[in-house]
Amino acid sequence: MAEAITLHIEGMTCTSCAEHVQQSLKNVPGVRAASVSYPRKRAEIEADAGVSLHPLVSAVAALGYRARVADSQGLPATGLLDKALGWLGSEAKRGSGEPALHVAVIGSGGAAMAAALKAVELGAHVTLIERGTLGGTCVNVGCVPSKIMIRAAHIAHLRRESPFDDGLPAVAPAVLRDRLLAQQQGRVDELRHAKYEGILASTPAITVLRGEARFKDARTLTVTTADGGTREVRFDRCLIATGASPAIPPIPGLADTLYWTSTEALASDTIPERLAVIGSSVVAVELAQAFARLGGQVTILARSTLFFREDPAIGEAVTAAFRAEGIEVLDHTQASQVTHVDREFVLTTGRGELRADRLLVATGRAPNTRSLNLEAAGVEVNAQGAIVIDRAMRTSAPHIFAAGDCTDQPQFVYVAAAAGTRAAINMTGGITELDLTAMPAVVFTDPQVATVGYSEAEAHHDGIETDSRTLTLDNVPRALANFDTRGFIKLVAEAGTGRLIGVQVVTPEAGELIQTAALAIRHRMTVQELADQLFPYLTMVEGLKLAAQTFSKDVKQLSCCAG
Repeated sequence: MAEAITLHIEGMTCTSCAEHVQQSLKNVPGVRAASVSYPRKRAEIEADAGVSLHPLVSAVAALGYRARVADSQGLPATGLLDKALGWLGSEAKRGSGEPALHVAVIGSGGAAMAAALKAVELGAHVTLIERGTLGGTCVNVGCVPSKIMIRAAHIAHLRRESPFDDGLPAVAPAVLRDRLLAQQQGRVDELRHAKYEGILASTPAITVLRGEARFKDARTLTVTTADGGTREVRFDRCLIATGASPAIPPIPGLADTLYWTSTEALASDTIPERLAVIGSSVVAVELAQAFARLGGQVTILARSTLFFREDPAIGEAVTAAFRAEGIEVLDHTQASQVTHVDREFVLTTGRGELRADRLLVATGRAPNTRSLNLEAAGVEVNAQGAIVIDRAMRTSAPHIFAAGDCTDQPQFVYVAAAAGTRAAINMTGGITELDLTAMPAVVFTDPQVATVGYSEAEAHHDGIETDSRTLTLDNVPRALANFDTRGFIKLVAEAGTGRLIGVQVVTPEAGELIQTAALAIRHRMTVQELADQLFPYLTMVEGLKLAAQTFSKDVKQLSCCAG
């Protein structure tokens, strides 16, 4: 026996939105057919009798829209249906007289907080377990303090040197690192309290337990508390969101020295006169440039080249920019031995000895999973110790989920938070997945690096023929007005269809334009459709339009703001 259900959908902006909602509804178990109209803002659903409304509205909510039973439905407002008559976000109980679903969350960073809050929103009670400082990596020792330091370094650089020095004579600033550090830490403390500690304290359905969690079995955690005691936590569902820590390469002698990871580097109240950096990716290059701009002499040891996993043009552009600033980049260079003698580091390399006052090791991050006793819960990890999950964030144990840097997902806090939210929906009866096909990424160097979708090499690896164009910034009016034409914008299109499938950008403020590219890819736009859009003149994002126009025109022959 089938049942007809009509939902009112709020938040759709185009027919493509309706298509995504329609497909999501069709994936809900028990749904036989679904039709969604964007103009009418309605979903007509044919489902098996007795299908719960909760997974239907959850499926809509997971896409960022809101759903309620249409006023004309004429159904009795009782139980779960009564809840669904309002916007999704009120409690979703397990049933009359039953206790709320109990969710254990291990960790308190982006993934953990997003999951805990969404689970509570959907009617669960949460026990959140944290062994260290609330807030995880991003707010405490990652994104927030690093971007503050990078911004301060950028200001110092502009005071010392800019393209307008002839008319605005430069004056080298005095760098008072201790005061900059106090300002940095003050903002970190402020955000941690506002976005983590304060929210947890004001949410009664979340119980915070301070201690280190370890699986006793598939339904029980043993928590060693700060006072040395132990507590057992039984759960219906569990989310593992324990993050990652700096990975240290096995270089002989390194472990016997007081090297820095990013944590110690960001907390330093001095700028070393000579800094050696081992690493070639995001953390290494961001902090290398920041320390150089704050007055240090910096040398980077790259095992291959900078950003060797990305389009080669990215590494070449950043390397050129760094060398122009006096940062030494040693490509294809590794340290075979590290010692610390007479208060200086000595690195033995194929190019001879390198000496430095401080050594920063930034060679990636390893998942924090070794102490969890995952075997007892039947949770599988890969060779790197990362928890293996599916697109629903479910581990090999069906009632245990994982999200964030402890998994095999990309290590970005916004990915972690999105995964945490979706994990909570799935843990509480909904059905949703995390789609990373249009995931933007930004590196906060100067110029910035931003990417989304396929590179040419990645597309070819997946059997996709490409048609690509690269626009240098001397063709972008905003860059010309800034007297800063470092970098490029590259568009990767699918050959034949012209559909945009990837964008790589190296420009000042590249992070501010990459989301436009992500939306274009998400909505399956062709490069011609992108070229036909209106972009405001004298903005860097206009470079996307100009790059798209190069597929059919010579942009050098266009007037300044030719449409």
